[in-house]
Amino acid sequence: MIELKNVSKTYVQKKRQIEAVKPVSLTINKGEIFGVVGYSGAGKSTLIRMVNFLEPPTTGDVLVNGKNLNQLSKKELLLARRKIGMIFQGYNLLSTATVYDNIAKPLKLEGLSADVIKERVDKYLTLVGLTDRKDNYPAQLSGGQRQRVAIARALAHEPEILLSDEATSALDPETTESILELLLKINQELGITIFLITHEIDVVTRICDRVAVMEEGAVIEEGPVIDVFTRPKSPTTKRFIGANESYNVPEDVLAEAKATGRLLNLQFIGEKATTPILSQVSKDYPIAANILSGNISYLKEKPHGHLLVQLEGGSEAEFQAAKAYIASQGVFIEEVK
Repeated sequence: MIELKNVSKTYVQKKRQIEAVKPVSLTINKGEIFGVVGYSGAGKSTLIRMVNFLEPPTTGDVLVNGKNLNQLSKKELLLARRKIGMIFQGYNLLSTATVYDNIAKPLKLEGLSADVIKERVDKYLTLVGLTDRKDNYPAQLSGGQRQRVAIARALAHEPEILLSDEATSALDPETTESILELLLKINQELGITIFLITHEIDVVTRICDRVAVMEEGAVIEEGPVIDVFTRPKSPTTKRFIGANESYNVPEDVLAEAKATGRLLNLQFIGEKATTPILSQVSKDYPIAANILSGNISYLKEKPHGHLLVQLEGGSEAEFQAAKAYIASQGVFIEEVK
C-alpha cells in the first residue's frame, strides 16, 4: 500500500544543511493502522508529509499502490492525492463556512455534482456523528467536534489512505478516546489504511497494529506493537514507553526485596494477563511469589499485564524450574539483576 524507500529530507537554512529525516524505509500494509512515535523534533511530521508529497523527499522514493509519486506529473499527483486523506492537529477548517460547507467546498472544487456532494456530506457527517451540527460554524463546536468535521472532510473524497498528523494531541483524554474509537471504526468498517504520527504513547497502544520509533530523524526500532512494547531494544524506546525495572517501587523496598529473594519483570499478553499463574507457582514449588507492583493496560484490543515480582525461598534448581514454568505459560520474563 505505502512504501517509503530510503526517503530523506534535508533543508538548507542560511547556507546550513539540516537533516530533518535521515534515510528511512518503511512498508505500510493495506488495511492496517501504522503509527510513528517519537519526541518533538524527531522528524515525524516531515516523514508523514512526504507520503502525499506535501514535503517532496530530498532523496528516495514514495510508492502508493505501486505508483512512484516521484515520477508523476502535476496532474497525476493531484489525482493520487485525492486517494490520500489527511487530518491535522489544528483542524484547518474555514471559520466563515458551516460544517456542511467545510466538507462540501473541496468536493465542489473536485467538480462533483451537487447530488453526489450532498450524498457524501450526509454520509460522512452521519459516520462521525455530527448530522445535527451541519449548519453550525467551527467556533460553535468543541475541539473534538471540529476534529470530527476534519475527519468527515478527509473521508468525503473517499480515500484509500488516511494520514493523521498529531490529530489528538490538542484534545483532552476523554475526547482523545472518542476520536481513537472513531479511527478504529473507520479502519474496520471502511477498510481504510491509517498512517499516523504521535508523541502520545497511549494512541499507539490503543489502535495501532505496527509502530516505528523515531529519534533525530531516523527510525531506531520498528515492528508489531506487541513486540516493540513488550521487548523494546533501544534505550530511547524503553524510556519513551516507560519500561522501568523499578515500576516506581521505593528504593528501600526494592533493596530489601533483592536482599531476600529474586526479582522478575513479567509481561502477560492476551488471556494470560488474567490467568493466576503465580498462584500455581506457589502451589507447585516451595517458593513464595510476592507482587511488588503491577498493572493491566491494552495493546490495541489485547490485555497487557506488567508485574514486578519477588520470588523467595527454594533452591536454585527450584527457582529455575519455577521460571521455566512461568515462561512455558507464554509470559515474557526479565530477571532484575
